[in-house]
Amino acid sequence: MMRKFFGLMVAMAAGVASAGELPAPLTDADFAPVNEAEARLGQLLFYDPILSGNRNLSCATCHNPAFGTGDGLSLGIGDGGIGLGLRRVANPDNMPEQRIPRNAPSLFNLGAYEFTALFYDGRIEIDPDRPGGMRTPLDADMVTGFASMLSAQTMFPVLSADEMAGHYSENEVAQAVRRGVITGEGGAWDIIARRVSDIPAYADEFAAVYEHIDAPEQIAFTDISNAIAAFMEFEWRSDTAPFDAVLRGEATLPEPAATGMDLFYGKAGCAACHSGPLLTNHRFYAMGAPQIGPGKAARFETHARDEGRFRVTGDPADLYAFRTPSLRNVALTGPYGHAGAHSDLRSFVEAHIDPVAGLQNYDLTQAVLPDLSVDDARGLADFDTIASAVRYDPPDISDAEVTALIAFLNTLTDPVAMTGRLGVPETVPSGLPVDRAR
Repeated sequence: MMRKFFGLMVAMAAGVASAGELPAPLTDADFAPVNEAEARLGQLLFYDPILSGNRNLSCATCHNPAFGTGDGLSLGIGDGGIGLGLRRVANPDNMPEQRIPRNAPSLFNLGAYEFTALFYDGRIEIDPDRPGGMRTPLDADMVTGFASMLSAQTMFPVLSADEMAGHYSENEVAQAVRRGVITGEGGAWDIIARRVSDIPAYADEFAAVYEHIDAPEQIAFTDISNAIAAFMEFEWRSDTAPFDAVLRGEATLPEPAATGMDLFYGKAGCAACHSGPLLTNHRFYAMGAPQIGPGKAARFETHARDEGRFRVTGDPADLYAFRTPSLRNVALTGPYGHAGAHSDLRSFVEAHIDPVAGLQNYDLTQAVLPDLSVDDARGLADFDTIASAVRYDPPDISDAEVTALIAFLNTLTDPVAMTGRLGVPETVPSGLPVDRAR
């Protein structure tokens, strides 16, 4: 049984605040416990390019603390890119086929029991009737041994050609993915595990952290992912923002943030979806965010749509619906929307208040996209279809009230989570370069 099941009922019992009602403050009971030694091992793995097919990028390339645990881009470039954050560009010697189809999500509070689904479309979610206790794109082929849903989620980017695996003929990981050999001996995950276990420093660390490991060959891919998940849970727990002091009765907000909080939990109706202490109800809604970039399609499809939750459930009611994000540290985590169409928080809030008008008025200059010879505007042609899926009556909010809402959202920024608890390591055991902002 995954440890994420433990405490889930506690989280549910705490309830989700409705509009007009502040949530209860976060406590240790809301989070899975973390072994700090495991987290320190995960820190090294998170920043080590050894996990990527071509050994040229790490988890931190697209999820870096310098960019709010994202990459600062609307749609990133994984394999085939060089540089970090706003300086990342296509590598002329290894051009990417396309951009990563969705904006890099932030990593704050993913150790909270409240999370029962991950990714914008929730394609990984807790389901005790499925192998390993969760439903994933691998379905019946999903292996056991992942300590949490977050552990499983972290390891799917290493299978993506556009993210970390590299393209089909470039390396042994990518070749295994192309053959559909993911699990088992010689599968993509096993190849990566053997890379790690062949490094003596890692072999020693794993033996010290996990009692079931006595020899390097016993290191499984799930051990790697469990350590990375522990690191993320420890590093980016976020519950010490000014808003948290308000929830604990230790402070009040200054103006205009106080008015913004009243609007958020009242007239503006934000808390209907952004509820609870993490400011999300974890449900899926079609909110009309502009579609830019390649869209989310199978290899044989040529459209640039992203149909969101529908691609998981097949339910027409889920067309263009995406998971409500947590707003923790939202001022740090732009660009915004599943495709990162808005680089500016105010412009996104204004469009979010009236999404149909936001779609009508959208232009691609609001995005942050490194130069690449692709048509990033193809998906905008589906404007009418996306707009027709929106089920939302816009509130009447003035410019001054938007300013107040933005001031409130800034009180969700946590100075501890901004830098993390362990930080960026100077070196990693593979000896490969560490991604760090300069």
